[in-house]
Amino acid sequence: MIIVDDTGTIKLVNAQTEALFGYQREELLGHPVELLVPGRFRVHHADHRDGYANNRQVRPMGAGLELHGLRKDGTEFPVEISLSPLETTDGLLVSAAVRDVSDRKAAEDRFRGLLEAAPDAMIIVDDTGTIKLVNAQTEALFGYQREELLGHPVELLVPGRFRVHHADHRDGYANNRQVRPMGAGLELHGLRKDGTEFPVEISLSPLETTGGLLVSAAVRDVSDRKAAEERIAELAALVESSQDAILAKTLDGHITYWNAAAQRLYGYTRAEVMGQHVSLLAPPERRDEITVLMDRLRNGEKVEHFETLRLTRSGGLLDVDITLWPTRAANGTVTGTCAIVRDISDRKQAEAELTVLYEQQRHIALTLQRSLMGTPPAIPGLATASRYRPATQGAGVGGDWFDLVPLGAGRVGVLIGDVMGRGLEAAAVMGQLRSAAHALAKTGMQPRQLMQALDTCVADLDVPDQLVTCCYLVIAADAGEVTVCSAGHLPTLIATPGEGARALPAPVNAPLGVGDVLYEQSSAVIPPGATLVLYTDGLIETPGSDIEDQLAELTTTLSDLFATTPDLEAAADHVLATLLPDVEGHNDDVTLLLTRLPDAPLAAVTTDLPAVPDSVPEGRAFLSKALTSWDCTEVADEARLLLSEVLTNAVQHAQGPIGLHLRRTATDLTVEVGDRSPHLPQPRLAAEDEESGRGLILVRALADSWGVRPTDDGKTTWFTLEL
Repeated sequence: MIIVDDTGTIKLVNAQTEALFGYQREELLGHPVELLVPGRFRVHHADHRDGYANNRQVRPMGAGLELHGLRKDGTEFPVEISLSPLETTDGLLVSAAVRDVSDRKAAEDRFRGLLEAAPDAMIIVDDTGTIKLVNAQTEALFGYQREELLGHPVELLVPGRFRVHHADHRDGYANNRQVRPMGAGLELHGLRKDGTEFPVEISLSPLETTGGLLVSAAVRDVSDRKAAEERIAELAALVESSQDAILAKTLDGHITYWNAAAQRLYGYTRAEVMGQHVSLLAPPERRDEITVLMDRLRNGEKVEHFETLRLTRSGGLLDVDITLWPTRAANGTVTGTCAIVRDISDRKQAEAELTVLYEQQRHIALTLQRSLMGTPPAIPGLATASRYRPATQGAGVGGDWFDLVPLGAGRVGVLIGDVMGRGLEAAAVMGQLRSAAHALAKTGMQPRQLMQALDTCVADLDVPDQLVTCCYLVIAADAGEVTVCSAGHLPTLIATPGEGARALPAPVNAPLGVGDVLYEQSSAVIPPGATLVLYTDGLIETPGSDIEDQLAELTTTLSDLFATTPDLEAAADHVLATLLPDVEGHNDDVTLLLTRLPDAPLAAVTTDLPAVPDSVPEGRAFLSKALTSWDCTEVADEARLLLSEVLTNAVQHAQGPIGLHLRRTATDLTVEVGDRSPHLPQPRLAAEDEESGRGLILVRALADSWGVRPTDDGKTTWFTLEL
């Protein structure tokens, strides 16, 4: 007991005060009562005292305030304080009875801790249905804050349609006072703050206290369980009404479930098959697979879309697709199996018909493509190996092509191209471009000029957004030189025995069809015996792989192959097997062409002559001397005559200097005359009184082959005689 005056000075304390706060009486008397108040409350304590002095009402013990005392040793403890005003002649005195409630608070905290630790929402109400206590789970479940529930009727949490009778149910329970366990067969619902309802289970427990009856309600949300129960019922109905046969079996293969569709499929009623072994449904030659499947299922493996034959009650055979999976106990142990069986007889028949039709269409399409691609001619002295694989997707028709064009005078043109896209449209564009490219190449034009002309051809096709990659190379065997122009095509590789593989240097040009592109070409000297490797993107652009990585793999493969001098056919097969190991797994057509450079001529000589008449006999003399040294005098007369005609044309109609180049191989003699005039000679029939016009007629008649090709400086006219 502590008595203070209106200034808050302690006037009187009893022995219990000394024991409670740890002070001696003389340490308290005359000191402000704030000495016994924790520091954090002292600032406002004077205001509270003044407020009480103005009010002067008795305040009973435990008036709902959270109060604390401060001992001499600095420790705090919870207290309840009752205040009583005392009017005296000396003024107002206030008597404060202070009670230490530490034990009670500890007990309450333990009770609250247990309440908060409960997995369910806990609500405690008195006998009037007023909510006295809730835990955090209640707040989470119903969406209310704790202070929104305490002191309010529990009907706040009951849907409106049930509230009328809820008070009667409460009164009935108060008279009965029996523990009611969870899930007592009642359909109960809760109401959240947002107005939504949800199914609940509630267990009730009566609590007899000195203050009267309290009822503890544990509330559990069973929305998920109810939904699961509904789903199970729905699935059971679906299984029974399924159009697929569904059956269940024990691990030793005895049937335990058989739906209506199984009866329709197999012809057996449920009564006939229940308890029977599932091998009843398999033809004798297929019963071993039942054993294998059951072993897989016992090991926990799921078997999906297993296609096989099954036997009906009437003895007929069915094509079926079966999916099987193991059923498990709660601890994961496999206890049985289930199977879904679908009749695929119609599908199998349709697949067989489609396969025949597809093969017919594919054969027609590939025949069309091969006819459009043509068959490149065999060129004497030029070793090649080529491979073409149609796409495995669709009809297999694509836009790949390649061509070998004999240009004469020991020169060969090599073409490869790829029309973007697949199908008959790409193949049609390919066929037109291949024919155009072949015709253009035969004129002897340079690679960059051919690309320029092909770009115009693509534009004239009037196919929207059509792009074509193409590469044209001209091989000059006597000089060991390759001239190349690439229109956006993948790099050509050079594989040299003992040196490995590398890319052939070439300017980067846009694909055909872009338009307004000035195409560039370059020339490079290639060592004798080297092989040019040309290919389309189907070889290295495969799904799930990086094109740079695939190109590096191709280069490495070629380097390994050309450590020596391989057979080109074997090399082509090895490249395909390495880059495309899955023969049926590429969705674009693939073209691969290996071309080994021809051997250099046995002998070759060159001289330059001025554009004057004396150059004609000088050129003949140079030719005679070379033929004598090469032991080729058997063609000397024809060679001199033809050279005279060609040189005379150059002297009369062109500009000098005139280049004369002679080349001899094991089989022929080639004579080339180059001048500085871009005008190409045209053979014509001369009139009887004309002296000119007969030269080219003689060349055409006597030479085994002849031609004219444009050059950067003018043109070169050539003819060949077989030895």
